[in-house]
Amino acid sequence: MMTEPLSDVQREKLDTRPDASFYDSPRYVTHADEGFLDRLTDLYDSEIPAGARVFDAMSSWVSNLPAAEYETVIGHGLNADELAANDRLDDWFVQDLNDEQSLPLTNASVDAVTCALSVQYLQYPGAVFREFARILADGGVLAISFTNRMFPTKAVRAWRETSMDGRVDLVRSYNDAAGAFDIQRVVREQPATDPFYAVVATRTPR
Repeated sequence: MMTEPLSDVQREKLDTRPDASFYDSPRYVTHADEGFLDRLTDLYDSEIPAGARVFDAMSSWVSNLPAAEYETVIGHGLNADELAANDRLDDWFVQDLNDEQSLPLTNASVDAVTCALSVQYLQYPGAVFREFARILADGGVLAISFTNRMFPTKAVRAWRETSMDGRVDLVRSYNDAAGAFDIQRVVREQPATDPFYAVVATRTPR
């Protein structure tokens, strides 16, 4: 049986309402400053080749992807209005990953998975990262980025109660739980006010 990196206590949230109710209304905000978002676009530009098939997990009304042409960009999130407003998405779907971790995508169907400013809300990250591994083609890239901002009532306890470096360790443990990723690099920078952190990994061959 696959194990989860978070215990029942570690995955606790202060706000125990279903996440879908919290995101019932759209939030047309960016959740990080311009320096962070510019650095995120640069990261994607360097890690995701033109023509790639991209899955933007836990997305919103913007994806911060560069101007490169991709074969397709599929978005996922919790608010349909936000996703519909995102002009980088070719397709999208709404799903609460804390309720259902299985993604409606086929095996090895994407070349890159991105998850920006949202990993702190996952209560079952091991299962979600195993799904990322399943849908990624061999050698595909997984880019997880975050800063020190969050909705504290919806972030899991393990994330709230640790340092930024501790959060890097959490993301690394999520990759380890999937059993299918090689960590390529960890980025720690301060491009502006918001610190920029990212864990970039590749899908190992099956």
